[in-house]
Amino acid sequence: MSTTTYDPVAPLRREWIRHTPAERLVRWLAFLVVVAAVVWAVQTIEIIPEFLADAPEQMADLLVRMWPPDLAAYPKTVHAALMETLHIASLGTVFGFVLAIPLALMGARNICRIKALNFLAQVLLVASRSVNSLVWALIFVAVFGPGPAAGVFAIAFRSIGFVGKLLAEALEEMNPGPREALRAAGAPWGTEMLKAVWPQIRPAFWGVALFRWDINVRESAVLGLVGAGGIGVVLEDAINFFQWDQVATVLLAILAVVLVAEVVVTRIRTRLL
Repeated sequence: MSTTTYDPVAPLRREWIRHTPAERLVRWLAFLVVVAAVVWAVQTIEIIPEFLADAPEQMADLLVRMWPPDLAAYPKTVHAALMETLHIASLGTVFGFVLAIPLALMGARNICRIKALNFLAQVLLVASRSVNSLVWALIFVAVFGPGPAAGVFAIAFRSIGFVGKLLAEALEEMNPGPREALRAAGAPWGTEMLKAVWPQIRPAFWGVALFRWDINVRESAVLGLVGAGGIGVVLEDAINFFQWDQVATVLLAILAVVLVAEVVVTRIRTRLL
């Protein structure tokens, strides 16, 4: 006759699983959708295997042609175009802020209580961000003709959406107490903005300004490829005439400016914030 011992812990034991069957099914379906999308994309763009196999050899040949860089070309053509690029980025950033601040005030729901204006500001900010800087440059080249003016406006209109969205979010996240106290004391709207709002969003404002200028320096370097001025014009001419040693000089100059801008922005941000 067999006897069984009762284990009081056995009924309390549970088996823990990381995902339920439904969650595992959803994960597998998502994985299959991603794989199908990648396969479809590869088939659509028609990648030629022979070109991929030949790419390392072509890249090595291009690097050989680019070395050594033609440093003598820098004072003749590259330096002036590089300074023009910095001017385009700086002016475009300033104009972008001038246009973005009113939209940020309109888009912040705690500043502007009119929902129609909130919606209009959001639409304009999204429209600015949805158009690439090169597309803006093409539009303004058609309006103003080739030159740095088109680049400045392209940078400005591209910056509006980025700056306006971040400033509007900073406005909505600020503490309403100081503003309400000034309003209760009978202070005008301008005093509220200057004494209660500006001190709270000042760190965000300067942080966004420095970050956007850093981005605009990088973006303005390629606007010349569509005729919007800057060092991109020199780069395109060098590529079209197969002057690969000058191409290397231009690329090194762009890299140096980007690195210097990164260091300067970091130092200024550290001191201001």
